[in-house]
Amino acid sequence: MEKIYNKLVRDNIPDIIRDDNRTPVTRNLTDAEYEKELYRKLVEECNEVYEAEDNSETCKELADVLEVIRAIANVKGKTLEDIIKLADDKRNKRGGFSKRVYLEKIYKERRF
Repeated sequence: MEKIYNKLVRDNIPDIIRDDNRTPVTRNLTDAEYEKELYRKLVEECNEVYEAEDNSETCKELADVLEVIRAIANVKGKTLEDIIKLADDKRNKRGGFSKRVYLEKIYKERRF
């Protein structure tokens, strides 16, 4: 019996599958395929964060998101530290999300 995955997996997953006496079928992606699959993986991992049922699971899924972000940064010639610096700069200019501000609408003119 086979199960089709057709998705980017972590580097050691094929070995883990073999260690479980199963046979993975893999191929190496082209640069263009790799970048596209990284974006798909980011969406997949973000969905898993959203669906996590407890703190521990949420943190594990966030670690997966971070690993995908690291890989995307690398494809773009950047490091995770470069991305964190950009995030810090953006937070300093525009704020973070700690105040829980939820924008409902904007009027074209100033009303208050």
